[in-house]
Amino acid sequence: MAAKAAIIGAGHTRFGALEAGPRALLRTAVDEAFGSVDHGIDRSEVGEVYLASLGFGGWQIGNSAAVLAEEMGRPGVAASRIENACASGGFALRAAVRAVTAGSAEAVLVAGVEKMTDMPNARRRYWLGVSGDTEWERLAGLTFAGVYGLIASRYLAEHGVGPEALAEVAVKNHAAGALNPNAHFHKVLTREQVLSAPRVADPLGLFDCCPVSDGAAAVLVVRADRARRFTDSPVYVEGLGAGSDHLAVQERGELTRFAATRRAAEEAFRDSGVERRSISFLEVHDCFTIAELLALEDLGFAGPGEAARLTLSGATRRTGSLPVNPDGGLKAKGHPIGASGVSQVYEVFRQLRGEAGPRQIAGAERALTHNVGGAGATAAVGIFAAG
Repeated sequence: MAAKAAIIGAGHTRFGALEAGPRALLRTAVDEAFGSVDHGIDRSEVGEVYLASLGFGGWQIGNSAAVLAEEMGRPGVAASRIENACASGGFALRAAVRAVTAGSAEAVLVAGVEKMTDMPNARRRYWLGVSGDTEWERLAGLTFAGVYGLIASRYLAEHGVGPEALAEVAVKNHAAGALNPNAHFHKVLTREQVLSAPRVADPLGLFDCCPVSDGAAAVLVVRADRARRFTDSPVYVEGLGAGSDHLAVQERGELTRFAATRRAAEEAFRDSGVERRSISFLEVHDCFTIAELLALEDLGFAGPGEAARLTLSGATRRTGSLPVNPDGGLKAKGHPIGASGVSQVYEVFRQLRGEAGPRQIAGAERALTHNVGGAGATAAVGIFAAG
């Protein structure tokens, strides 16, 4: 099936505890995205902009989408903010692709940003909590670490596996993050360090949880048949899918499977017409180590309980048969909520153009991105191909 849209440029800030505010972070990512377009693109050609952001700390108050238009240098252009919790970036890309394929814009800028580290821990927990069920789960004191801890406990018990598979996800992703100059963490871990770390929400320990990060990422999207006007190496969007589920986990039929991801994956593969065996690597939403195992199963790359064994076999390492999160994932690269889904596309753009440096996946031709909101309430999946 012919691709409908293409990525022609991408930009990224460092993720971590940064001094810069949202405006400066956006400006850096946007300027890099425009600067990465091989043959150049005039900013006047961008007909719409989409800002992905939870608005952590209340930053969304004040029409933050207009800020993106300002930082692009085009106040007045159509600007929209997409907020779907941690899946905001994936859904913003979906909106951008629809805009260019519908002909409402010749080119669209998608940028994600979050500023998360400049407030007390109690306030951080509040803003993280708004992405889940506040009526029952949060009032009962259940944090996201608590939700994923319950999921991890059930998964390990159902499939008769130990926490070593969770630890391997952390070890693998930290090894990848050490090769990524934009990553929040460059610390290489051992399995023993992960297993012996302080408990956060049993069986999840400190190194099973992604960090709270600041950062921004941006990509430029055009219609596929216009892409080579801007670059000789476009990255084509072959398929997109999205899905949702009950917000509260207690309303769902299963605890260890995310229906939203399964629906999004089914749509993306149907939309693209490609088979799973043609995917060179995955960028999945590993907010906690258990989330990467769930993603492999819900996306159809492993059967129920098989993701643990697949991970322990080394297959998901950068040099394995199915590399997962070669940029370090949310676990090591960081998780500035609105930027995370856009950051996944940035990594795909670099990898499929052979520009990922020491973390490059040899012979990468196709990639899949998987971006989840909350504890699986929303999900967006994308399939991309090298030009």
